[in-house]
Amino acid sequence: MTPIYFTITSAFILGLTGLAFNRSHLLSALICLEGMMLSLFIAIAIWSMVMNSPSLSLAPMILLTFSACEASSGLALLVAATRTHGTDHLNNLNLLQC
Repeated sequence: MTPIYFTITSAFILGLTGLAFNRSHLLSALICLEGMMLSLFIAIAIWSMVMNSPSLSLAPMILLTFSACEASSGLALLVAATRTHGTDHLNNLNLLQC
């Protein structure tokens, strides 16, 4: 495994472990998700450059667009949850309650 692939894989796994173990705040979960998406973006961008295929060159841009949409909807949910519940602690949020 080359060092660049090791770095990308370790960044993804670091974001995944941060998401699994730091579930106290919604903002930390969103930051971990964003780190995972950025490591996937870099991996797909490098993979499309290595494969040198014109059909794969659009894939990183599509992933980056979905990542931006995920970040904006996550921040909107964070603002809505903070306004209604007064905090962003995940253990205090009961979103199934009417």
